Amino acid sequence: MTDPNSLRSLISGARQNFDLTRPEDQQSVRRLAEAFEGHPEADLSAALSQVDGAPPLEASIAVLLARSRRWLRNHPIETNVGIVFAMWGEQNRLLPASPDNPNGENSLVTKLEQLDWALRDSPGIEWTLYAVDDGCPHESGRIASEIAATHPLGEKVRVIDLSEALPADSGPLANLKSANDSRKAGAIILGAMRAIEDGAKAVVYTDADNSVHLGQLGLLLKPFAEEGRQVVLGSRKHEESVLVKDSARWGIGIAILRHMQRMAGAAIFSRGILDTQAAFKLYESGLLEQIIESPTVYDFSFDTDWILAALAKGVDIEQTPFAFIDSFAESASITQGPMTTWETLLFGLAKAVRRHGFATGSSADMVDVIENEIRDYKDLEAIINLLPPELESAKDADFGNPELMSPDALRQWLRSVLRA
Repeated sequence: MTDPNSLRSLISGARQNFDLTRPEDQQSVRRLAEAFEGHPEADLSAALSQVDGAPPLEASIAVLLARSRRWLRNHPIETNVGIVFAMWGEQNRLLPASPDNPNGENSLVTKLEQLDWALRDSPGIEWTLYAVDDGCPHESGRIASEIAATHPLGEKVRVIDLSEALPADSGPLANLKSANDSRKAGAIILGAMRAIEDGAKAVVYTDADNSVHLGQLGLLLKPFAEEGRQVVLGSRKHEESVLVKDSARWGIGIAILRHMQRMAGAAIFSRGILDTQAAFKLYESGLLEQIIESPTVYDFSFDTDWILAALAKGVDIEQTPFAFIDSFAESASITQGPMTTWETLLFGLAKAVRRHGFATGSSADMVDVIENEIRDYKDLEAIINLLPPELESAKDADFGNPELMSPDALRQWLRSVLRA
């Protein structure tokens, strides 16, 4: 039986902050999760709810880690999992923090240790980490290889260079001319291909940084193993998720972009899938092999392409909560710029909606608006600090509703602002 005083003491002693660059924080949250494993989930939830104000961040993360590890320990399964991530401009985060590298996260070593911690008592689960260089100009692949070569768990890593797989005469990469034309998706696709070739039954993809603690792997594997779910998406919008994000200082016009995105992608968002870009997803390998046979895009809008491809095949998609701590300082979006990011997301979504047969009704009309009224990221920069009257009082749940602002009304507003 749980000792309430012991549980309260554990929670009150938890850290309020979590620094992705500090090994001490990784070790501390692991110890707390191990302590939480001995307490029933209901007792943990009740104790956290009784905390005055927000519970300590470390405690909230540890609860999800304990849930994951408890399931993995108590449900022995036989499977093979490939965990894939792409590397571009990751030369600093791959290395430990130091005075000369303040944003270093030692991310490859951290991932290995997180997975080993989560799975060491689950001998039926084979796993491999696939680190794919996406044409990094700073040789992230070479750095990852050197790190793996000296680490006790290094044999669990396959470092792959996308440029060595191109050009391809056939297969999923046949339409990708070079690594320079990939924006993450090419690397993720290649990593998935290698994982499937190596016998993976499930492919998980994440980011190169430490934003997602991979000790949460059990949260993805549970629906896959117990319910036979072919797609399991981590959702930062889930009420039980933990989200720490350095919000960009978006202008009020972000409401326009979200309205366009959700209406064009109604096939996704109307199903309650609101976090399409979270880099914590699992795909059953047989399904994924079909999805990546002929990709719509090779950029970072591939998330919506894959989701739409799965929906077109009638797949029931599961969502799970998880903890996410934004690793913002070395993010590629800083180099690319937020509106370049949104340009890619919107145009990629429009292509995928058409490709997979979901361009109907107001969705088709909004796709047409995106394709014909937005020229490039400069147009998005021009409207990010503006807002049409129809969206001034809109809440997040309202975005995508054509009754709020129809595609035609948005088209006319864009023309008045951008073509005046």
